[in-house]
Amino acid sequence: MSISERDTLASDFDRWISAEFAKSGPFTAFAVLIEIAGSRVAPLCSTYFNVIGDEVDWGEITVLFAGSGQQWDGAAFFPQRSAGGGPLDNPNARLGLRKLEERLDDNHLVLNEGHFFDKWGRRMKIEEVEQ
Repeated sequence: MSISERDTLASDFDRWISAEFAKSGPFTAFAVLIEIAGSRVAPLCSTYFNVIGDEVDWGEITVLFAGSGQQWDGAAFFPQRSAGGGPLDNPNARLGLRKLEERLDDNHLVLNEGHFFDKWGRRMKIEEVEQ
């Protein structure tokens, strides 16, 4: 498969993670699985993982998320880097993820601060609606 064919088949997620890695190298990604029901969104669960190259693709991410046991409709990713650059250490990653979870519990629009994708790896955005 040629590079142009691969780029054509790449999802929005694939293009995003490649560009994010190219920008500053390795990073920690906070990932939040999301349920979407009509105009309502709700965080289901979260995790973090270190990205040390741009070879990961949406298919591999969905396999990872299948292990959660959750029925999810979207996923949001929040790239984080240590003060010196590179991935966070585990204690700082756990603390940062917990803070993100608290912010999401207070306001689901925080999803727009990250990179939000549907279950096919297409970019999404949350918009506020009147109830």
